[in-house]
Amino acid sequence: MPSSRAYPLLEQVDTPDQLRQLDPPQLRQLADELRDYMVRSVSHTGGHLSAGLGTVELTIALHYVYDTPNDRLVWDVGHQSYPHKILTGRRQRFNTLRQKNGLSGFPRREESPYDTFGVGHSSTSISAALGMALAARREGTNRKVVAVIGDGAMTAGMAFEALNHAGDLDANLLVVLNDNDMSISPNVGGLSNYLGRILSGKIYSSMREGSKKVLKNMPPMWELARRMEEHAKGMVVPGTLFEELGFNYAGPIDGHDLDQLIRALRNLRSLAGPQFLHIVTRKGKGFAPAEENPCAYHGVTAFDPATGAMRTGAGGSPSYTQLFGQWLCDMAGHDERLVGITPAMREGSGMVEFSQQFPDRYFDVGIAEQHAVTLAAGLACEGLKPVVAIYSTFLQRAYDQLIHDVALQNLPVLFAIDRGGLVGPDGATHAGSFDLSYLRCIPNLLLMAPGDENECRQMLTTGFRHDGPAAVRYPRGRGLGARIDETLDTLPIGKGELRRPGKDVAILAFGAPLGAALAAAEKLNATVANMRFIKPLDAELVLSLAEQHSLLVTVEDNAVLGGAGSAVNECLAAHGIQVEVLNLGLPDRFLEQASREELLADCGLDADGILHAIQTRLQGTLAIPPAADVNS
Repeated sequence: MPSSRAYPLLEQVDTPDQLRQLDPPQLRQLADELRDYMVRSVSHTGGHLSAGLGTVELTIALHYVYDTPNDRLVWDVGHQSYPHKILTGRRQRFNTLRQKNGLSGFPRREESPYDTFGVGHSSTSISAALGMALAARREGTNRKVVAVIGDGAMTAGMAFEALNHAGDLDANLLVVLNDNDMSISPNVGGLSNYLGRILSGKIYSSMREGSKKVLKNMPPMWELARRMEEHAKGMVVPGTLFEELGFNYAGPIDGHDLDQLIRALRNLRSLAGPQFLHIVTRKGKGFAPAEENPCAYHGVTAFDPATGAMRTGAGGSPSYTQLFGQWLCDMAGHDERLVGITPAMREGSGMVEFSQQFPDRYFDVGIAEQHAVTLAAGLACEGLKPVVAIYSTFLQRAYDQLIHDVALQNLPVLFAIDRGGLVGPDGATHAGSFDLSYLRCIPNLLLMAPGDENECRQMLTTGFRHDGPAAVRYPRGRGLGARIDETLDTLPIGKGELRRPGKDVAILAFGAPLGAALAAAEKLNATVANMRFIKPLDAELVLSLAEQHSLLVTVEDNAVLGGAGSAVNECLAAHGIQVEVLNLGLPDRFLEQASREELLADCGLDADGILHAIQTRLQGTLAIPPAADVNS
């Protein structure tokens, strides 16, 4: 970790109160130290880097001008909140970032009073901040509320729903748009900075509000003035849309110019009603490798802070994400009806090569999961075969569209669901803990979970060729190292397989826990079934195993409640079969960040945990000796 001796100013600032004691000229030095400290810290722990480097000056200015935590500061997503964490009393623990029992990689209410709203999914900040602003108005306090949202998060409909509502309510709310991709604004220069100062100032605001009161009594003149203002601002400022939603728009201004930021924020803090500040920043600011390739340094493993070179993992089999990306290109080459859709997760979902090989068949819809699913439904209506690549946790945001627009119409859309189960350091907000539960209750949906990499490829082909909605749910990282058959073969739908014969105990493994189940079974001489399909469940295999064994054990990397094990219980009950059943899976609580391996062990889903759970059940309910005394 970086030495505190290298940061003489930063080590004096443990709270925003101490920050506000600094003279304005010192803030530039503080920004430089904070940026360097963050680079060196994240180089050890890994984490989200580019976005936070771009918000160093904004973070300093916000805490300098606003009376946090009494004034509420709401970050969107949280990728940009590392400087905020460092300046709000957590610098000493920053070396525990995203580690077990350490600091979360996202804002969390339980972690600090400065984290006013817990986040992980994007585009929630304006809604949450509006709620806080309305609460302050109801209480009769002068508390200020600020939402910071990125230009990527502004692609989600939820952000515009909140903007529309906030403008209508005339709430005292400031929305800061951190535009770090130049996707909205023109280049920042002297003119735009000048306009930002003018439009955020009291003189312009007073003239504008005073004109409203006078001219509204003369409707023709009021309409003429409104149109003139709109057209004048529209020529030089990209703020007409936000003005139409009821906000006073200011900007764009340089988000790395502390003097400009502080001046604009002080002006806006003194104004009533909904305010909108548009700043332009650069992702990765101050760290050359991240500036040159901000996407690559969005989420990083440990790296060399001198060169930016990231540590590579051990070689071996491809990850499930890489396997999906290769399958997508292979299948696209065989079937020209295939189109790929992702909600702003091209790299994370393994779609880079597909986007380059088949650009006219690739659709990145931005952070708009609901739109992604209904877009796929529309494409499917016209005879195309959409593949929606999406993380399990993000599919939750499009549940209604999955049911109403895809499944209800029985449309052939394939969902390639990455990050199923526990994902590790990103914590509870990103864990795919619930997909088997929330998917298996949907009519018409074919639901699969592969036990190894080759099976994942076969399931993707099976789902793609299925005449109806299908989902393949696979974990983060690598699998068992199975040999990959590059043919595009399918599996018989609804049929599992026996992987290991044994006696007395049968372990029914659903998806990724297959390897751990096989390892535990070796010590128990237990049978192992690779169930493959959650829906339709292989009832014939379940009933056969129940007839031949005294204990059935279901294992899944999903919530026990309503999951694959529940499907087995329902099957047995429907056929009137009475047999001992042990359901193993994720417990009924949100799981904190740690490595995937640590989390699996904590949940009893590694080989030792499965073995221990079975031995405990056997010793407690069945007349079978402990595993150590069982002869193979």
